[in-house]
Amino acid sequence: MAITKVKSLKGEITVPGDKSISHRGVMFGAISDGITELNGFLDGADCRSTISCFRAMGIDISQEKDHVIIHGKGLHGLNAPANMLDVGNSGTTTRLISGILAGQPFVSSLNGDASIQKRPMGRIITPLSEMGAYIRSLKDNGCAPLEMGGKQLHSIHYDSPVASAQVKSCVLLAGLYADGITSVTEPVVSRNHTELMLSGFGADIKSEGLTASIVGNPKLLGQKIAVPGDISSAAYFIAAGLICDNADLLIKNVNTNPTRAGIIKVAKDMGGKLELLNERIVSGEPVADIHVCTSSLHGCEISGDIIPTLIDELPVIAVMASAATGTTIIKDAAELKVKESDRIATVTENLKAMGADVTATDDGMIIVGGKELQGTTIKTYKDHRIAMAFAVAGLIANGKTDFDDEKCPVISYPNFFETLNRLLS
Repeated sequence: MAITKVKSLKGEITVPGDKSISHRGVMFGAISDGITELNGFLDGADCRSTISCFRAMGIDISQEKDHVIIHGKGLHGLNAPANMLDVGNSGTTTRLISGILAGQPFVSSLNGDASIQKRPMGRIITPLSEMGAYIRSLKDNGCAPLEMGGKQLHSIHYDSPVASAQVKSCVLLAGLYADGITSVTEPVVSRNHTELMLSGFGADIKSEGLTASIVGNPKLLGQKIAVPGDISSAAYFIAAGLICDNADLLIKNVNTNPTRAGIIKVAKDMGGKLELLNERIVSGEPVADIHVCTSSLHGCEISGDIIPTLIDELPVIAVMASAATGTTIIKDAAELKVKESDRIATVTENLKAMGADVTATDDGMIIVGGKELQGTTIKTYKDHRIAMAFAVAGLIANGKTDFDDEKCPVISYPNFFETLNRLLS
C-alpha cells in the first residue's frame, strides 16, 4: 500500500464499531443471564480475541460480521478453560478479563503476543491482590503471562495512580464478585463505557466526581446494544479532512462520549472547521455525525485532564500538528510509552523521517509545524495506530509513503485502506 499526496478528499463514510464498547458487550453479555445482542460490533482482531476467550469458558457466541449474539450464563456461569487463554494483541481483553477471572472459583491463565508480554500488568495485579485475589505474573516481571483465580474476593476502595479505564474497569469487574461496595478513585476521569454499560445490564454502579463504585453480586440481564462508530477510528478521517487540500468529509454515527472525544476539542482549539450534526443518544452513549473540511490549523498545548480523553488519538494529532502553523506541545502523556509501541518514540521517529520538526520529551513531544512532509517508508512497529496516523501524513507528503507492515490496522480497523481509497476516487 503506497500513498501519495491528494488533490482532494471528499465523501461520506461510516467507521467500524467502537472497540471499547464491543469488548465490553461480549464480556458483560457472557456474565449476564439471557441473550445479549450486539449490532455494529467491531469485527477486528482484538475483539475476536475477547470472543475466543469467552468461548473457551463455555459461552455460546455466534457472529455474523458485525452482528454478535451472546448466550450468557450469569455471573457464576463460566467454566474453567482447558488451556491458557489467548488475548492476542489486546490490552483491553487482558486487563478487563483479569477482573472477571480473579473472581472465579477456578484458576486460569492468559497470555498474548510479544507486545502484550511487554505491557505493564502490575497496575492490575496490585489492586486485585488487595482484594484477596490470587494473581501473579508467571515470569515475575509484572507482565503476561498471568495466572489468577480460585479465591474469594473482598471489596476495597482503590486510589489508582493512573487514569486508566482498563485499570478502573478491571477493579469494578472484580467488584462484581466481592461482598459490599468496591470503588476506584482516579487522578483524572477516564472513559466511562464500563459504568454506562454495566448500569444498563442492571448493576448497581455509580460515578461521583473522580470515583466509580459498584455493589457486588448483582443480577445482570442480557441487553440489545447498538454499537456506534469508534471515534478513535474516526480520528484519522477527522485529521485528514482538516489538513488535506479541498477536503469535505461527513463521518456518520460516531460515539462522541466526552470521556473519549478530546480530539474534537483539540481540533477546534487548533482552528479546525468541525461540526457535530444529528446529535443523539444510542444505547446510553452520545452519538453524532461529524462534518470536517479543510482548515488552517495553528499549534496549541495539549496537556492535563484532556489527555485520557484522547490518548489513542495522539499519534494522528501529532500529524495534524506537523501541518499546523506554530508550535504544538503535548505533555502529561507518558502513558504513550506503554501502548502497543512506545508511541512517543515511534511518532517522533517517523515524523522526523518525513522531515517534520519534532522533539520527544519524557511525557510527550514538541512539534513545530509548517515544514513540508516528504514520503518515506513508515516503521509501524506492528502498531495499528502508528500505521493509520502516518497514512494520513502520507496524504499531504511529497512523494510516496509506504509501510513496513500494512496489515496491522486489522487490529482495530480491518478496512481502513479501502475506506481511505474510496475517498480518493
